Amino acid sequence: MWDFEEGEVLAFDKPLRWTSFDLVAKVRYNLCRKLGKKKLKVGHSGTLDPLATGVVIVCTGKKTKLIDQLQYDVKEYEATLQLGATTPSYDMEKEVNETFPTNHITRELIDKTIPSFKGEQWQTPPAFSAIQINGKRAYEFARKGEEVELKPRLLVIDEIEVTAFDEAQMQLGIRVVCSKGTYIRALARDIGERLHSGAYLTALRRTRVGNTRVENCMTIENFLEQLNNYEPANRSSE
Repeated sequence: MWDFEEGEVLAFDKPLRWTSFDLVAKVRYNLCRKLGKKKLKVGHSGTLDPLATGVVIVCTGKKTKLIDQLQYDVKEYEATLQLGATTPSYDMEKEVNETFPTNHITRELIDKTIPSFKGEQWQTPPAFSAIQINGKRAYEFARKGEEVELKPRLLVIDEIEVTAFDEAQMQLGIRVVCSKGTYIRALARDIGERLHSGAYLTALRRTRVGNTRVENCMTIENFLEQLNNYEPANRSSE
């Protein structure tokens, strides 16, 4: 039986084009309506880009105190990269701004290059990110065409492997297990550079956070259906 005020840790499969904040807002709104409350603490333990799908952990009530701890859980992703081009956002949010040769890229070169990303890495976050700079998000500056200087961050990639390579289309599939703070979009950029070409993300799915796997997560539709049948023990308004 759920107790949202005492606190619950809910695992969602975030839909495409939703922000993590959209998901939290949807959960909070429907919980407040169901519980007859004006407000309820609801938060998430790790931002996932709008163009990505997969695991987002949402905490309610007193369990929001766990958010800082949960953010450090290891994360797993499956990504598809388009080689030979770049975009300003390192994904499909922005149009291609530059193209590069790919004739030299072979499966052998990829298999030689990808393992070099395993272990500790210094990574410069994307300009189109939610990192705070002087009280504003980096993407707020980037979307206005203003340049921002983001400092490299130390992260750890525990596992990285090639899952597919379409040489005709120059599309590369990878699986990555990594630490908090890893931007897979920035990893795509760095892979492109290390292949002496360019790269950007065309698809991204977070398949695991800690021990929570995406196949065990609820969709927002699943949650709302279950919530509709849920009877709060003590419904009260504040």
